[in-house]
Amino acid sequence: MAISVGVIMDPIDAINYKKDTTLALLLAAQEEGWSLMYMQMSDLALVDGVPFASQTPLQVFNSEQHWYELGEPVDTPLANLDCILMRKDPPFDSEFVYATYILEAAEKLGVLVVNRAQSLRDCNEKIFATQFPQCTPPVLVSRDPLRLRAFHDQYKDVIFKPLDGMGGTGIFHARENDPNVSVIIETLSEHGTRTIMVQHYIPEITQGDKRILMVDGEPVPWCLARVPAVGETRGNLAAGGQGIVQALSDRDRWIANQVSPHLRERGLMFVGLDVIGDYLTEINVTSPTCVREIDREQSTAIGRRLMTAIRHKLSA
Repeated sequence: MAISVGVIMDPIDAINYKKDTTLALLLAAQEEGWSLMYMQMSDLALVDGVPFASQTPLQVFNSEQHWYELGEPVDTPLANLDCILMRKDPPFDSEFVYATYILEAAEKLGVLVVNRAQSLRDCNEKIFATQFPQCTPPVLVSRDPLRLRAFHDQYKDVIFKPLDGMGGTGIFHARENDPNVSVIIETLSEHGTRTIMVQHYIPEITQGDKRILMVDGEPVPWCLARVPAVGETRGNLAAGGQGIVQALSDRDRWIANQVSPHLRERGLMFVGLDVIGDYLTEINVTSPTCVREIDREQSTAIGRRLMTAIRHKLSA
């Protein structure tokens, strides 16, 4: 079955070859013999209600010096594609939302979008995790300064974070009697005009913030534990954390099983669960990463797993 795959991503010439998960997925698709078309969000359009894009033929290579070649762009309907990988990194802003509307129009014409456009809009990566209270630490989502301060007073040691951040940006650790709690709340909530999240601090962060990748509801058996640098509370690699590949624990698998049916129901075929200690903290649906780091050590072939799942969906 010849399959045509489009990818919507950040500029391919600026990716980090050694770490970029989108490149790993594209290499896996190409190894299957599938054709690739490259797009950025600015290439998308609705023409009299029909989803179009300026699509550029793409070839990828497993070479740090030469990882891609682009052909000549062609303005063509998105319905000409079998599958679209939506891999645009946050920020999750209005432009991202508009792109999901165009992708949803393509879905109505039979194109498989990974992940489903509506679920990209609906499943905020911080708030989505709160649908599984049996898996999460105590957590509050609010913009009310009094309610946020009361949560800190109750739990003493907490993490404040914005709802639209990535890579550990905007995260504050506030301990008991921390004199900066008021200014943290004022800064993140912009004086009560923006909704934020606060979680009970999980001391096991020193052992790593685990990224568990889910492919069509099934957990990859190895995860990447992102261990914070000395003096840091953030394990994100972008914040200087060190990645350590390790096998899933029984608790990790239990959390994955709790979330799995909901991912399948929402068409979320490729997702990253963030787990600290025994607790689920985030569910990454936009452009989860860490494939190359895990594959490099354990030969897990995560990209191939996803392509197999996509083929099954298309066949069905």
